[in-house]
Amino acid sequence: MSDQHTQASAGLRYLTGFGNEHETEALEGALPREQNSPQRAPYGLYAEQLSGSAFTAPRHSNLRSWLYRIQPSVKHMGRFTAAPHVAPLWESEPSVEAGGLPIGPHRWGPTPLPQEGEGVSFLEGLKTMTVGGGVSAMAGLSTMIYTANRSMEREALMSADGELMILPEQGALRVRTELGELEVPPGHLAVIPRGVLMSVALVEGSSRGYVCENYGAPFTLPELGPIGANGSASPRHFEYPTARFEDLEAPHTLYARWGGRLYEASLTHSPFDVVAWHGSYAPYRYDLARFAPMGSISIDHPDPSIFTVLTSPSGLEGVANIDLALFSDRWLVAEHSFRPPWYHRNVMSEFMGLIYGQYDAKEEGFVPGGVSLHNVMIPHGPDATGFEKASVATLSPQRLSGTMAFMWESRHPQHLSRFAAEHPAQHVDYAACWAPLKRRFNGSLEGDWS
Repeated sequence: MSDQHTQASAGLRYLTGFGNEHETEALEGALPREQNSPQRAPYGLYAEQLSGSAFTAPRHSNLRSWLYRIQPSVKHMGRFTAAPHVAPLWESEPSVEAGGLPIGPHRWGPTPLPQEGEGVSFLEGLKTMTVGGGVSAMAGLSTMIYTANRSMEREALMSADGELMILPEQGALRVRTELGELEVPPGHLAVIPRGVLMSVALVEGSSRGYVCENYGAPFTLPELGPIGANGSASPRHFEYPTARFEDLEAPHTLYARWGGRLYEASLTHSPFDVVAWHGSYAPYRYDLARFAPMGSISIDHPDPSIFTVLTSPSGLEGVANIDLALFSDRWLVAEHSFRPPWYHRNVMSEFMGLIYGQYDAKEEGFVPGGVSLHNVMIPHGPDATGFEKASVATLSPQRLSGTMAFMWESRHPQHLSRFAAEHPAQHVDYAACWAPLKRRFNGSLEGDWS
């Protein structure tokens, strides 16, 4: 069990430890101690199990939590009707229209924030960029940009299709869930498990960021192998919410994502009414600045897999459904080596975003809030300016600082959405960044570096 009282932030308290069996209660005595489902739960609460895995899954991968709530979830469902107008740009299957687009590397500038007076919530501002695999196969992912300038007021969202990973790029979020609240500023991530109700409030002003909907196995910490017991993302740095309930009899709207479609139902009360809970299936947040990167201390740039923060296994050993890789502040010390990422082609697809700073493989064009896609077997690597600088740089120890880029890498090819294909900020000349690369071959061992 984790400690109930750990770190405080914005008036919130957190439980720590990735995948721990947590327990928390907002009212003393609300959590039954001897069993999960007593004949009469304390305070007149209802006991309810939330299962994130099959009942018979192995113990190490069995995910479930017991919730003790004012009203059971059956009272939160209502009568659902289709709501395609609320988030029309949220897609969960590869777009037929985008399937005929030319293949190649893709890059986009930032998606503009909503105009003042538009009133766009996190849900309304979700815009799918790519889909790999799809919800019908329960494998793969969709990547999204969100833009928002209003909080979700008396609104809740539940995705039955997959867990949601949220990375704000600007503007902090306060994410309310059934199991408690998470403060998520830029540079943090939040993961909301499949089926958990959530509502997103803006801390101030507008917000923009990145969202990944994971249709496959839940994210978990990667194995460290020869790295050993420590390094990369530490389990103790992952934070889970403490119980925080709302006893409110007032109209609410519940939006449910199911089978790639959005539905809505009217409620007469708040569904955020969990007074106590215990278990291992819960939302969490992580401060990406706490990641401890491993790297080369002799020669060559390491494979990007060494920067993996979280992984969603595919069932095929060593080949992920999704990896989240992080490229942040670190030292470069490799000797007589080309230090940026090398040119390469890959059986995995790579969706990248930039939270702040400059990515070391791109000197121009890739800015915070922007996106790039390098698909299966599509060649990519440093732009011409970056290559020139790195090829003649003095190889003294170099500190990369003030930078945070990330990558969602997947075994599934990622298809552009309609929104991405028509995005006005698409860099249609992206491949031109490699055009100035010179032909240097002249038959000598040294080549032509004039």
